[in-house]
Amino acid sequence: MKNTQKLMSALAGVLALGLGTASAESLRLGDFQSTSHIVSVEGTTKWMAAVEKATGGAITFEHFPSQQAAKSKAQLDAVNNGILDAALLGALYHADALPLNSVVGLPGFYGSAQEGTKALQAMLAKGPLRDEILAAGVTPVFGFVLPPYQVLAKKHLGMPADWDALDVRTSGSTQAMTARALGAVGISIPGPEVYTAVERGRLDAVLFPLASVPGYKLNEVVSHISTNGSFGGYSFVMVVRTDLFDGLPENVQADMVRLGGETALHVAQAQDASVAGLIGEWKGQGIDTYEFSADELEAVTSALTAVSADWVTRIDNDQAEAVLEAYRAQTSE
Repeated sequence: MKNTQKLMSALAGVLALGLGTASAESLRLGDFQSTSHIVSVEGTTKWMAAVEKATGGAITFEHFPSQQAAKSKAQLDAVNNGILDAALLGALYHADALPLNSVVGLPGFYGSAQEGTKALQAMLAKGPLRDEILAAGVTPVFGFVLPPYQVLAKKHLGMPADWDALDVRTSGSTQAMTARALGAVGISIPGPEVYTAVERGRLDAVLFPLASVPGYKLNEVVSHISTNGSFGGYSFVMVVRTDLFDGLPENVQADMVRLGGETALHVAQAQDASVAGLIGEWKGQGIDTYEFSADELEAVTSALTAVSADWVTRIDNDQAEAVLEAYRAQTSE
């Protein structure tokens, strides 16, 4: 009943535009990133503002960043339970409900956030990734990825032997496989908790996208950062509870999706552009920002070749192989 009343209120707010009234529906949107994070500055908040403008204020948002409404791993449940109406999901945090979407976590597939985002957007438009999200009770509006993950540590990590038995922060089970392939132990810890874990010695290293490092100040607790590795990716998907989204007028749905596509490309480009400047800043702080040598890169790449095949086996889904091949094709275009 509560959800029905909320939906009717949203529709009334949209219809009221034609009558020149100020009625509006505020959608509760959950987000585990802080408002200072590049994903929020160039992504979430930009999209919310664009939707509000395009709908003339019929759709507005009440934003709950920094896990205020739900922890990172509980965002999807919060939407389904009516605590939230929409959320920016970190797909790898929901691998149990969205196992096929964890394909983005595999290493070695894309070289920039823009490249990976174009691939993800195509796969969210139709096919198994979209169907899986819809089956979870929410509708994907747009998605984007972080730049390829690099390794941040308190010592130089090059050859696989350097990684042996280290505790390495990973984002979910797919990246944990990457750590294991290098001889390390993958430990899944939400981004907001990583700083303290490194500072206190709970972690030896962190797999993290460079554009996101300032949002968590990880450069304060590490001394070595790689710049040319590809240790997997991470996808964000903006979702709206399906019963609510389907009840909106088609033009409002179209505006949300269209503006989502524009936002996805923008935030990807912004992240890619920020990386070079960050590397320069860190060098100035005395941090060893290094490229893997040709021999190191070859050895690491070789060690990671089995991860994709292992992912297909672990997912144990009859669509996993097709999803992997589709992802490979999209990222090689």
